[in-house]
Amino acid sequence: MTSNNVTLASHARDEILAHAREGAAEVPPEEVCGVLVGDHRANAISATLPVSNVAADPRVAYELDPAETVSAFDDVESRGDDVVGFYHSHPESAPIPSAADRAQASWPGYVYLICNPDGRLTAHEWTGDEFREVEVVVD
Repeated sequence: MTSNNVTLASHARDEILAHAREGAAEVPPEEVCGVLVGDHRANAISATLPVSNVAADPRVAYELDPAETVSAFDDVESRGDDVVGFYHSHPESAPIPSAADRAQASWPGYVYLICNPDGRLTAHEWTGDEFREVEVVVD
C-alpha cells in the first residue's frame, strides 16, 4: 500500500462496528478482530471476515485465531479478492495503535484498522518499522 487513504465500503464499516459492539458487551469487554477483504492495489475494502480473538488477555490485546485466519485467506483467494489488511477494536480506549499492536504487526504494506465501539475508527499502514496513519474514506 502506498496511498494516503483507504476506501471502506459503508456496509463493511457497519460490520466492523457491529462486531466491536458485540465484544464491548462482553464482561469484561473484549477486543474483536478480523480480516479486511477487497482490492489491495486500489486500497479498497469491500468486505470483512471476523476471526476469533485467541489472545491471552482479550480485554487489552488481540491475536487472530491461526486456523480461522488460514481459512479466511483461502476464502478470500477462492473468490478472487485480496486480503487488504486486518481490523481490531479497542473497546475501552482510543482507536490508535498501542505498544502491543506495534509489537505484533508483521504485514508491511497492509492496512491495520482500529475502531472503538462508539464509531471512531482509524487506519494505519504498517511500514515494517512503524504505523503510518492513512485517511479512511467511507464509500
